[in-house]
Amino acid sequence: MAMTWDLTDIPAVDTADIAAAMRSLIEDGRGLVLINGASEADLDTARVALQSRHHAEPQRALAAFVRFRHLVEVFGARRLKDLMLDNGYALMAPAIAIASSLRLNGNRGFNPQRFLLSLQESMAANVVTLEIRPAAEAQRLAA
Repeated sequence: MAMTWDLTDIPAVDTADIAAAMRSLIEDGRGLVLINGASEADLDTARVALQSRHHAEPQRALAAFVRFRHLVEVFGARRLKDLMLDNGYALMAPAIAIASSLRLNGNRGFNPQRFLLSLQESMAANVVTLEIRPAAEAQRLAA
C-alpha cells in the first residue's frame, strides 16, 4: 500500500538521514554543495545513499531526499551563503538539524528568512560567554 503525503508540507525526517546524504558527498570530495550548489551527480549520490539507507521505506527516503535538495537550494540565498562562508563546517550540523524538522513546502522550498533565523538562534545557543577580567586582576591571578 502506497503512502502519500502533501507536497505543501513535507514530513519531518531523522537528522541522521540528511547527515548520511551529506556524508556521502563529503566522502566523494564534493562537500561544498552548500556553497556551490548541487549538480545532477551530487543529487544522484545523495539519492543513492538515502535509498540504500531506507530500501524498505521508499517514502521515508524520498522525504529525506526532498529535504536535502531544498537544504542545498536554500543556501543559494546570499545571507545564508555568507553565514556559511563565515562559519565553515561548524554550521553544517545545525543546518542539517534545522532542515530535518523545519516546515518545508515541496514546491517553494524552505523559507530562507525563517531558515536563517533558526540557524542563528541555534548557533547563539551554543555560544558560551566568557567573563572579561580587568588586566590588574588577571595579573594578580597569574602571580
